Amino acid sequence: MSNPFKVLLCRKLHPAGMALLDARPDVSCTIMHDPPVAEFHAALAQADATLCWLERVDQAALDAAPKLRCVSRYGVGFDTVDVAACTARDVAVMVANGSNDLSVAEHALMLMLAVARRAAQHDRHIKSGGWWPPGGPDMVDLAGKSLLVVGYGRIGARVARYGQALGMKVSVLDPFWRPSRLAAEGVTPARDLHAALAEADVVSLHCPLRPDTKHLMNAAAFAALKPGAIVVNTARGPVVDEVALLAALNAGRLHGFGADVLEVEPPAGPHPLFAHPNVLLSPHNAASTEEGLARMARIAAQNILDCLDGRPDTAMMVNPELAAGG
Repeated sequence: MSNPFKVLLCRKLHPAGMALLDARPDVSCTIMHDPPVAEFHAALAQADATLCWLERVDQAALDAAPKLRCVSRYGVGFDTVDVAACTARDVAVMVANGSNDLSVAEHALMLMLAVARRAAQHDRHIKSGGWWPPGGPDMVDLAGKSLLVVGYGRIGARVARYGQALGMKVSVLDPFWRPSRLAAEGVTPARDLHAALAEADVVSLHCPLRPDTKHLMNAAAFAALKPGAIVVNTARGPVVDEVALLAALNAGRLHGFGADVLEVEPPAGPHPLFAHPNVLLSPHNAASTEEGLARMARIAAQNILDCLDGRPDTAMMVNPELAAGG
């Protein structure tokens, strides 16, 4: 084909997704590797679609991309995309809904268990030549504990079910779900964050990052939290105020904190949380199991093809009004 669609991939794509793009003779792919902003914008000049990881698609990026028709996210979050600006430019914003809920939910459960059982501390102690920890195991069970799930999307709903399977008492805080619907799901509706925190032994965060959820877990929230609780964040880093978190940890108010995300990623140099023994971190890779990467790649690639073919899947669109002609 003389003028194939040009697709900009901002990182090497899993073969499961690359196979879909390669099978289309009318699609030509350019692969970058975590491009700096200037290089990303320059490459966007000829792009009909782009598949992004953490690259920011803001007004400046759109100004550099006159042909752009689709922004496909490798995942389900879209806080790096200016959706309003994209919509004004008739650029579809696509996410890989349903691709990573299983992987992230399992990761959240892993963090809960590892923090509850001091897994990282015991591992380090044994490998340094010790055996029984000098201060005692300092571990807790999850069975019988109260789990507060903040955000009841696909991931949060799975985590709630995993908590129930462990014998936990599960409550859910999500303003977009009616209490009667939550009760029908077998969980207790929570209406007030601070009241719910006061009853929670474990808090698992799964809300999207919006202006109203930035620093949702702030100094007041940590003050309201039940002493000795575990907090797990697999949502977005800025949902937690890290200054307030560190103060709560240093005051001994938490059993521990586990997270897959930080406020700034990657952190610029040594981070104060790194030195705290009761903090367990992973590098924003909760969704990156072999199976999860393949699912995300297939959906993200198919989203691009659907947009280029003029039939985007509205279930994957952040701005479905474009498909409806709104």
